[in-house]
Amino acid sequence: MFIGTLHQGDRVVLFSQFTMMLDILEVLLKHEQYRYIRLDGKTQISDRIHLIDEFNSDMDIFIFLLSTKAGGLGINLTSANVVILHDIDCNPYNDKQAEDRCHRVGQTREVQVIRLISKGTIEESMLKISQQKLKLEQDMTATETGEEGAIPADIATLLKTSLGL
Repeated sequence: MFIGTLHQGDRVVLFSQFTMMLDILEVLLKHEQYRYIRLDGKTQISDRIHLIDEFNSDMDIFIFLLSTKAGGLGINLTSANVVILHDIDCNPYNDKQAEDRCHRVGQTREVQVIRLISKGTIEESMLKISQQKLKLEQDMTATETGEEGAIPADIATLLKTSLGL
């Protein structure tokens, strides 16, 4: 597994859109006797802050498993320096939000982002589409000089909505 490629002291945040995948990873982590924390849509709101604080303060916890939707916004996980996106979201901004959980004020180490993509798979196609969406949005909202705002804000909002951004 990828664990063997990590350096001593690396801490991982792994995002998946599918709780079934988190279930499978939990079984593996238990088998390998790694300490971990899990947060998904079933996690009580009142428990989330405690789990985040526990991960950030207990360096023996190696990995934080999160569902992309439940763990993608408003969470500060600067104690981790490796982000793994197990599967790609149709909306590239959801993946960017997930990545940003470790890119926060207080981060002292370089953050490595890993996307698990195999050649010839649907994930590879989804990544290409996501990159095209981001480029289209960038092209539509940039002037010839590269500045933001080539089109009015209301049209840009409509384009983003229609692209699912």
